[in-house]
Amino acid sequence: MNFLFLIESKREGKTLSRVHIQEFIREFTAGKIPDYQMAALLMAIYFRGLNTAETTALTLAMRDSGDVLKFPKDKRPLVDKHSTGGIGDKVSLPLAPLLACLGFRVPMISGRGLGITGGTLDKLDSIPGFKTLLPAAQIITQVQKVGCVICGQTDKMVPADKKIYALRDASGTVPSIQLITASILSKKLAESLDALILDVKFGCAAFMQTKADARKLARAMVALGNECGVNTRAILTDMDTPLGRAAGNWLEVKESVECLEGKGPADLLELVLDSAAHLLVQTKKSKSLTAARKLAADCLNSGDPRLKWDEMLVAQGADLKAFNQKLTLDSTAPTVLGLKADRRGFVSRCDARIIGEVIRDLGGGRLTKESQINYDVGVGQIAKLGERVEKGSVLARLHAADRKQATAAISRLKTAFGISARKSSAPPLIQEAIG
Repeated sequence: MNFLFLIESKREGKTLSRVHIQEFIREFTAGKIPDYQMAALLMAIYFRGLNTAETTALTLAMRDSGDVLKFPKDKRPLVDKHSTGGIGDKVSLPLAPLLACLGFRVPMISGRGLGITGGTLDKLDSIPGFKTLLPAAQIITQVQKVGCVICGQTDKMVPADKKIYALRDASGTVPSIQLITASILSKKLAESLDALILDVKFGCAAFMQTKADARKLARAMVALGNECGVNTRAILTDMDTPLGRAAGNWLEVKESVECLEGKGPADLLELVLDSAAHLLVQTKKSKSLTAARKLAADCLNSGDPRLKWDEMLVAQGADLKAFNQKLTLDSTAPTVLGLKADRRGFVSRCDARIIGEVIRDLGGGRLTKESQINYDVGVGQIAKLGERVEKGSVLARLHAADRKQATAAISRLKTAFGISARKSSAPPLIQEAIG
């Protein structure tokens, strides 16, 4: 194909045909288009954009670049949730077993973190023996038998997205609404879903800094998801402060289990139940969000999702005895330092970006895709906005690899918090629903 012609066409703002998009995705996946030419097209798309038809064609072509999961007929709907990422966002972990107990099948294909954004697979890798890379046949078998799986995409699933995302990251073209939409939905469409809920975050630690930008992305993904035959909704959620009271891979797994046992923080519980409620309504299992939230809460309180969590872990190779022993430990990091309030008052600021940067620099996140993760470091017992503290009260506990690292990090962590004499209420966590 004359790929240079397509680059020039998009550079001039022209529309690419569905056939041309299908062809260049097929050729690029096969290694017949050099990276430098694809990077040039991505930059043209970044500046000129794609219309709805082009974005749909790109998404479907990327989905069809590899294997699409094929499940047997079953009365249980296939559903999933996707988050655009944030600090302390461990919703997927308790949500998957909850959805399975609510009568869904959940083929949750997840990713790893980059920079300050935590990745679901990195959290799961902190569980002894747990396998996050599974062949397609095992994914299908486990979903049918257990009801849920959380794993990474296989080498043969959406290979075009893997190659294109690497180029976007290296060519400065990541912040494109159309490219983000195609990347996210191509992977979700490869799961053959009936319904999808999207958690689009905004704030200082989110990819989208403003609610307006988050809304724009959410609307684009909801429209395209529905256009492609998947009942899709989105919620806009605040990411100025961390979700829950723990951030860092193992600490978030531990907090997820607490959520499944009814002891987790209120904001995490709220988002888990709201995500489940939307999917119940989307699949007509419940007539209203109010009724659906009660149904989800009752299911969670029954204890069945906690047992389903263990069942999923065993199915994916986890050493349950070692896992449960690890849960009993106060910390798995060699050094723990408490950050204490220097005066009494109310927590007025808890900057999620700073906390995320601290965890990344402790080794809990990646500066590059090749970075090695320390699963035990993180920040726990994080004080929430509006909470009263006394002088000497713990604002957070920092888990680090050694004393020197902890001492350096605690000074940086201190700048994340503010204390005021007057109490101010935190903004709503879930601020809007779309679709």
